[in-house]
Amino acid sequence: MRASECILYSGGLKGAEAAFGAVAERYGVEELTVTFDGHPIERTRGVRTLSHEELEKGDVSLAYVSRLMHRHYPDTAYFKKVLQTIWHQVNNAQEVYVIGKVLTDGTVKGGTGWGAEFAKLCNKPVFVFDQELDTWLRWTSTDWARHLPTIGHTHFAGTGTRYLQDNGQRAIEDLFARSFS
Repeated sequence: MRASECILYSGGLKGAEAAFGAVAERYGVEELTVTFDGHPIERTRGVRTLSHEELEKGDVSLAYVSRLMHRHYPDTAYFKKVLQTIWHQVNNAQEVYVIGKVLTDGTVKGGTGWGAEFAKLCNKPVFVFDQELDTWLRWTSTDWARHLPTIGHTHFAGTGTRYLQDNGQRAIEDLFARSFS
């Protein structure tokens, strides 16, 4: 598989998503950055601003997501749009890469966690680089296990924390190097 055959789906936000986009651009991977009007993004390459109708396709009950994720999310139109854009990223991807932290309940911290959880529900390969553990993990259908991934599908999502650490940046760069060298 060549990098030029691939598409990165991301949200273009500060932190992990911007880093995924910058590394993808260096490798010649096409970038599709999904967003909505009024959403501040760092990456402008391949921007696709979703219409109201497109956002609605990714609508999900906040009560359901809160229960599934064992936390409370704000019941605001803005936050619903954030979850809807994440739905578009994961729905279009064949596998998902996340930079963040896996919590003791098996979910991923923050809003990013919905992307990982949705990938699990869709039975898509999902990998998390846990910055605190300094290692990649793969969801095995029942638990997280250490696994050093390579990008194996032409359509993949790259998302994660706004608080990207040096080891998270290296993890993204090494992932692309392993996959496209």
